[in-house]
Amino acid sequence: MANVEVTQPHSLSRSDAKSRLEGFTTMMAKYGARLDWSGDSATIKGMGVSGTVDITDSSVVMKLKLGMMAKAAGVDATKLQSSITKRLKAAYEEE
Repeated sequence: MANVEVTQPHSLSRSDAKSRLEGFTTMMAKYGARLDWSGDSATIKGMGVSGTVDITDSSVVMKLKLGMMAKAAGVDATKLQSSITKRLKAAYEEE
């Protein structure tokens, strides 16, 4: 199993930071993964992937675990981390 962790700083309120993730949530749904929110934290569940998203006062931290299904599907952890970093950076640069 491979792990991916991305931390994106922000200077927004927690609710505003969470709202910036709407586009990311939509993109994740295209790949069969969903985010289940409880306050400022979410669990991520999908075929071959699990993880968490935590929103703090100064950052968004996303941790993913790629399972055997993701590996079998050819998911490259390094490329995935790069893609998530790019998407989160774009979402929070609009501050």
